[in-house]
Amino acid sequence: MSALPLRDIFTRADLGDANRTRHVQHLLGDYGLAVVFIGCVLGLSITTDSFLTMDNVVNIVRQSSIIGFIAIGMTFVMITGGIDLSVGSVVGLSGVVAASLAPDNSKAFVLPLVVGLAVGPAVGFVNAALIVRAGILPFLATLAVMAATRGMALVYTNGQPVSDLSPAFDWLGSGTLGPVPVPIILFVIVAVIADHALQRTRFGRHVYAVGGNPESARIVGIPVRGILLSVYLIAGALAAFAGIVLTARVDGADPLAGTGYELNAIAAVVIGGTSLFGGVGSIRGTVLGVLLLGVVQNGLDLLNVSSYYQETIQGLILVIAVLLNRWKSD
Repeated sequence: MSALPLRDIFTRADLGDANRTRHVQHLLGDYGLAVVFIGCVLGLSITTDSFLTMDNVVNIVRQSSIIGFIAIGMTFVMITGGIDLSVGSVVGLSGVVAASLAPDNSKAFVLPLVVGLAVGPAVGFVNAALIVRAGILPFLATLAVMAATRGMALVYTNGQPVSDLSPAFDWLGSGTLGPVPVPIILFVIVAVIADHALQRTRFGRHVYAVGGNPESARIVGIPVRGILLSVYLIAGALAAFAGIVLTARVDGADPLAGTGYELNAIAAVVIGGTSLFGGVGSIRGTVLGVLLLGVVQNGLDLLNVSSYYQETIQGLILVIAVLLNRWKSD
């Protein structure tokens, strides 16, 4: 057998290194987040006795559900290569609208739910129109809508909170079905439906195609504008739903509610493995990202870590997630 040329030896060595790197990236993409999540749970279980209790676990998931609704909607948007900075303001506006229609001396439930929920798609439609029709970049379009929507919430209530809501409405945020809080049940239902829509429907395949290459998607007949409109409507609707559940949970609405929630949602989506460049992502990853942020925040609270340090730690987690995201996409 003749010896391989020296050039082929080095070429095969380079290919082997590249294959090993891709294999490591693949493993990190599939299991890295789960390993980090399990490591955080184990670490906090050791450092504090009150972390791994049923009451605390339920509390973590219940608190995480609000960001979870928003993050699921954000996943659809980011898979198409977009972003929605208006979702936090939608939480505030939908909350005050719903609260104003559910006074304490009534049995209001359906009307505040329907009208409050309609706020989200309305804002999502404006976002989509600015992006699709006017050609404004998603970041700038949704940033402008974020400011306008927050202003509408302040004008609607004259800057004042709305409190004392109907018990029927409050059930959405503070009620239970058996031992399980209603927000957790709603979060699971929304996550399952969203995961099915992305992974097993034609619409989901089109969302990934638009995010992967919008021009190619358009050439093969995918209605790119319609898909973009749909994902911003979904993001708006789920942000509004988060605002309604939050309002029902605290028995009141504040026009400033939801401030900064868009950043937490984006962090959860990115941590969950959704590509910043579109075309890659999953609801399951987003849910795990949401729960990881919830576990970290809860653990830091139990350890009496200052809120200033908490924000720094959460920022570092996001930076690491972005770096891993870029590394996996190389």
